[in-house]
Amino acid sequence: MKWKPRPLQVLDLATDITLPDQRVAVVGDIHGNFRWLDIVARAVRTLAPDVSTILQLGDWAMEPDTTDEALDGTGIERIYVVLGNHESWNQITPLLDAHPGAAIRVSKITWLLPRPGRLTIGGRSVLSLPGAVSVDKAWRQEGVSWFKDEEITSEHVKAAIAGGPADLMLTHEPPAGTPVRAVQEILRTNPFGFPDDALRDSANSRARVAKVWNIVYPELLIHGHLHAPGGGQTEYGLRVASLGQDGQQGNLGILDMRTLRIETPSLRQIREAAGR
Repeated sequence: MKWKPRPLQVLDLATDITLPDQRVAVVGDIHGNFRWLDIVARAVRTLAPDVSTILQLGDWAMEPDTTDEALDGTGIERIYVVLGNHESWNQITPLLDAHPGAAIRVSKITWLLPRPGRLTIGGRSVLSLPGAVSVDKAWRQEGVSWFKDEEITSEHVKAAIAGGPADLMLTHEPPAGTPVRAVQEILRTNPFGFPDDALRDSANSRARVAKVWNIVYPELLIHGHLHAPGGGQTEYGLRVASLGQDGQQGNLGILDMRTLRIETPSLRQIREAAGR
């Protein structure tokens, strides 16, 4: 008999997330890669033993039971997921809709953040804005491997802005006008030849992120999605960090909540620290 993962279930709710952590791990796209998640978590235990929280920036796609198994004994006590585009939105949306404004716990340590979400970490205000557009949706089946619920809506934007300023903004989708050169180059060249209509949808999505970004005005915005690790700063001093995907340089960062500065260990450092 073929093994089937259990459906997502709400195990707990949180409408006020306040953590004392002075440092946290930030992790880019995982794509359900539990082996890589295990490596990252074990590397964190060695490189930053004071860190017990992961902020994950979308394209998570991990099974709840597998997540708990992968992180057992690593010292990671909680993961907060800023959902991306490649997620099981057919399961996730009904759970989030049933508990508006609340983060939902779906495993022992995994929390899915609402759209949008607010947290306080180490005294810093944090805004999460989940969602993004799948530029590869022409090659995916709607309702199976692609869901329209992935998109950031105007309602999400209004709610994010209504919450007021934030020190840190967490997204999956990058903002329009990003200062990160690696992201600029991908957007300029379209190296995978995605269709024009998908590119227009993507541009609209980035514009929505940028609208929030420019009003909430965080000191730092961190995102995933484009698998283009790098950083940059606007002429107004706003910093943006783009994280890589699983197995890629720049997938893991250690974020100091006091300074909002990120240390990004190399792949070699990660594997050696994980004993792999």
